Amino acid sequence: MARIFTYIAHKSGVADDSAAELAAAARKMDATGSPAAVVTGWGPDLDAVCESLRASFGEVWKIANESLAYPNAELVRQALVQVLPAGSIVLIAHSHFGTDLAPGLSIKMNAAYVPDALDIEPADGAAFKFVRQEFGGQVSAHVRCDVSAGAVVSIRAGAFKALESAPAGGVVVDKSAEVGALASGRRYLETIAPETGDVDITRYPVLVSVGRGIEGQENVAIAQELADALGGAVSCSRPVVDAKWMDKSRQVGSSGQTVKPKVYLACGISGSFQHLAGIKGNPFIVAINKNPKAPIFRVADVGIAADILEFLPELTAKILQR
Repeated sequence: MARIFTYIAHKSGVADDSAAELAAAARKMDATGSPAAVVTGWGPDLDAVCESLRASFGEVWKIANESLAYPNAELVRQALVQVLPAGSIVLIAHSHFGTDLAPGLSIKMNAAYVPDALDIEPADGAAFKFVRQEFGGQVSAHVRCDVSAGAVVSIRAGAFKALESAPAGGVVVDKSAEVGALASGRRYLETIAPETGDVDITRYPVLVSVGRGIEGQENVAIAQELADALGGAVSCSRPVVDAKWMDKSRQVGSSGQTVKPKVYLACGISGSFQHLAGIKGNPFIVAINKNPKAPIFRVADVGIAADILEFLPELTAKILQR
């Protein structure tokens, strides 16, 4: 079987939380092999990230290049194609950057492309069955893919739980010298941080997050009562912001805030990729949704099929009793 590589994103010297999930996905494809991590960037932050990944991967391939100081998918594609062996399988987090990087990489590698995979199962020969979701999570599609000539697969956030195993004790392999000149038609200008509203949801260990299942702005108070009982804050998904029921600063997701709570209550939230992309740190997720087939249940630690307008007040009362 071709060797499996995982591309690891990072920021300020810290590897993205998806690193552990990508390692778990790679182990599911090849339990006996030793997947390698690939990290691109520049400066001391890159070395810090590589060192932190040695515990999870047998090898950490470092590509240091001044052009890669800010992640640019055009340049990263060029670097990876020059370094990765032909026929490699590359796993990438299905994030904003991942959706920019992965399709073009598969073309340059002349490899198969599977986006937004939720699960992986072996199939016949050199093939795997990848599980994806279609039509807003209403349908699970099982896609058979021959990876004998290589593949690029993006993995949905939260789809794979980090494995608890002994440290890999990996080594850092510097591949920087194998990368030639890199050129791109776009360049980094600046980073604009989102404005913080009256409540900074990124600072709370407990979040009670509401989706369109809350049905109206007047019902947000039900979630607030539960959040107060738990010592947390109320956050929301994008439909709630679009309906102007809550401020943009309360939105969790790829177009909102990125949060790392210890406990995350998803109330009336379907569980789209865009929302899950904003939840980091592997929190304990409790999903409450009256649709038992809602995608959120796939990533939840506890799933409750119930109407949140009826369930949340009862839960609040029980917590206050205790």
